[in-house]
Parts: sequence; C-alpha cells; structure tokens
Amino acid sequence: MGFIKEFKEFAMKGNVMDMAVGVIIGGAFGKIVSSLVDDVLMPVVGMITGNVDFTGLMLKFGEGEGAAVLKYGNFIQNVVDFLIVAFCIFLMLKGINKLNRKKEEEPAPAAPAGPTQEELLAEIRDLLKQK
Repeated sequence: MGFIKEFKEFAMKGNVMDMAVGVIIGGAFGKIVSSLVDDVLMPVVGMITGNVDFTGLMLKFGEGEGAAVLKYGNFIQNVVDFLIVAFCIFLMLKGINKLNRKKEEEPAPAAPAGPTQEELLAEIRDLLKQK
C-alpha cells in the first residue's frame, strides 16, 4: 500500500500536473503548426517555386515493390514544422525571462538602519563602566 500512496503523492504534485498540461497543450499546438505548414505555408512555397508539391518530392532507389524511397519532401515539411515550434517556444521563454527580470530588478525594501559600529562600541563601553 505504501508504494501506491507514494505514487499518488508524486502524481498529484503541482509540477507533475503542470507538466502533464504542458504536454497536452504542446501536442495540440504541434497539430496546429503541422496544419499551418502543410495546408498554408507549403502550398504557397510550392507556388513560388513553380508549383512544386513538397510531399511528392522523393528519390526512388530500385524498381518494383522492394524499392527504397527517400521522401525528402516530407523531411523538409517536418523541418519547417520544427523551426516554427522552436521559434514559438523561444518567444515564449524570452517573454517569461523578461517578466522574471523585471521582478528581480525591483529594488528590495531598504533594511531598517541599525546602530553604527561607533554607537555599538560606545554602548558596550558605557555598559562596562556601569559594572
């Protein structure tokens, strides 16, 4: 029973739940970016490059069913997907860092001024005189 309780405590920690939400949102964001690349950007790029269909770009090595096919068009689309996702994450982290920097730059409230070294020494001297 201890193992299950320990796992439950681990799974319900805030960081694990935040990570789970991030993974789910990241998966959905990846689908949006893939659709953007596949359905919006690559057709425009294809038109600019002379109606090239990037998904159809491939090299075939050999003949028949056993031929090896190198689908470099799909690879190009996946690279564009990655670059867009990486750029979005970069912008998000840059914004978070900017917010954190503003918090760090705020001056801390001034510590209450204590007695100076001379005042402390004078107080010690006066206490010693009283004895």
